[in-house]
Amino acid sequence: MEINRNRLSQQIWLRLCWCTIFLVVGLQVHLFAQTPGKKYMVRDGRMLIELSKQLAPTSVDSFLVQFNLTDLGLKHFLKTGNPDSLQQQGWHIEHNSDQLVVITKPLMVFESIKDPVDRIIFTEKHPDMVDLFPIINQQVVFGYNRFKNKGLFPERDSVVTFYLRNNPSARKVYLAGTFNRWSPNSLKMTRVDSGWIAQVPLQAGKHLYKFVIDEHWELDFDNQLRENDGRGNINSVYYKTNVVFRLNSFQNAKRVYLAGSFNNWRERNLQMTKTARGWELPLFLAQGSHVYKFIVDGRWYHDTTNPETVPDGHNGVNSILRIGPTHLFKLDGYTNAREVFLAGNFNNWRDFELPMKKTPSGWELPYSIGPGNYEYKFKVDGKWVLDPSNPLKVKNNEGTGNSYLILSPNHTFRLKNYGQAKAVYLAGDFNNWDPNALLMKKEGNDWVFSLHLPVGKNRYKFIVDGEWIIDPDNKLWEQNEHQTGNSIIWVEQ
Repeated sequence: MEINRNRLSQQIWLRLCWCTIFLVVGLQVHLFAQTPGKKYMVRDGRMLIELSKQLAPTSVDSFLVQFNLTDLGLKHFLKTGNPDSLQQQGWHIEHNSDQLVVITKPLMVFESIKDPVDRIIFTEKHPDMVDLFPIINQQVVFGYNRFKNKGLFPERDSVVTFYLRNNPSARKVYLAGTFNRWSPNSLKMTRVDSGWIAQVPLQAGKHLYKFVIDEHWELDFDNQLRENDGRGNINSVYYKTNVVFRLNSFQNAKRVYLAGSFNNWRERNLQMTKTARGWELPLFLAQGSHVYKFIVDGRWYHDTTNPETVPDGHNGVNSILRIGPTHLFKLDGYTNAREVFLAGNFNNWRDFELPMKKTPSGWELPYSIGPGNYEYKFKVDGKWVLDPSNPLKVKNNEGTGNSYLILSPNHTFRLKNYGQAKAVYLAGDFNNWDPNALLMKKEGNDWVFSLHLPVGKNRYKFIVDGEWIIDPDNKLWEQNEHQTGNSIIWVEQ
């Protein structure tokens, strides 16, 4: 993974630069001369857009083009009333009636830059200061494909054959997506009798794509999975699967579903497809341990072909599938205990599911778990116990705390030039903003801490000798409910 720094629209930066110029010099007036019903202004430290719903479409188009607002999804909102694209970019719907819509969004304030000229120059040189991404993302745990009018894309090893049905009169067709940085003309599709195909090597996981047909971007209308990217664009979604669940029996059943920890045990979410031998469902699953069962015409069954099971809490068992490397959880001592269980947010704190094995020096359990940050505890003869060998701890609702495990860190936080501080802690979305959990390590005049950050938006702050501060070396930040700001890091897969 790498931190996303540069893939942002230059036009958006220019628009934000204009807003910043007028903000820092204290103007509370319109950015440009406005016609009635069309306003784009700065008021009380916020961007404000006001549009009359009585405007002609051509007038709306000219307004959006004039102020470089075509990427905000305003036309989509005016047409459908769906505010998703605007809200995901941080815009607030202040007024929405038959006559008028008003939306606002906070402007960024650069407190560490005092000179107005320096602020303008800095904004132009650092376009990553704009909050372009829609929401706080977490890693995808599972995914599956749903097509109509055509089957799943053929896969062989790591190569997927994308298929566009029909379009016999098209002159040129290209495939674009997250796998080629949305290049509109680098992945040419080949004409076949029934449509167009392109072969793409893909890693297991989630991929977004569109077809470019004679320079027009089109969804895959045979694909029922679509996603709003937060900027008014709808993209098709494809999952490169890595697991096929099979139930080789119950040929006479009417419906068979798969349910498990990966989909919060939703009973009618994952319908399996009937085959000559039984039922199957290809799925993408992230690294980790996944507990599951089959539901056959309303009755639950574990997978008899899978020898690995765990208790289900109802005097039965669930099947468990392990993907990726294992981590050895160990609890030293407690050799007189009758039973010890491991539980954490990785198994939804099911304290009956993971019994540990007794050893001469204590208890242990190898458990498959993917990269990330996890809370956990041991339950010793019914009593919860922190991991005595792990100094990291985060708060919980009971006030007793949970042990905190960091696997495969992918980012090192660094607070520079605070060598005089006695103690510096790191807090953010990744540890529920606990100010006393993640003690940073002093290195010369700096403080450092390595952590695993999920894909997407991550908010954080440093606590220096009890005082909360944003990262002075990270100019990307957003306002919070306390009006003190949070630093932001974006991680891209």
